[in-house]
Amino acid sequence: MFAADRASQGLGIRLLSADDGAAELRMTVSPDMVNGHGTAHGGYLFLLADTAFACACNSHGPVTVAAGADISFVAPAREGDELTAVATERTRYGRSGIYDVSVLRDGEVIAEFRGRSRTVPRVEGTRA
Repeated sequence: MFAADRASQGLGIRLLSADDGAAELRMTVSPDMVNGHGTAHGGYLFLLADTAFACACNSHGPVTVAAGADISFVAPAREGDELTAVATERTRYGRSGIYDVSVLRDGEVIAEFRGRSRTVPRVEGTRA
């Protein structure tokens, strides 16, 4: 799934590992990701966490999409910061799941993300 994710790869996000219900990714905050306050735009932090979430919930095999997600920003990131997103499966039940993602800078939590997943049937003739 990550190999076909042009949006994440275009931002320089790197997949470090993915296993059953878990994933770890890394991204460096570029000058184009900084807002008018001189900090990383929250949308980029969300995107990094969402990509880790997607890798973790799709690690089981069936096509899985986000049913919803939210994020809490704890500390700012700045240009040049290398961020790591660590996704962990909390539970899967039926076609649904809950995943937590911590976004870290040098081991310090800067954001916490919770995603809710839904497994969907594969449709012939599509990638999903």
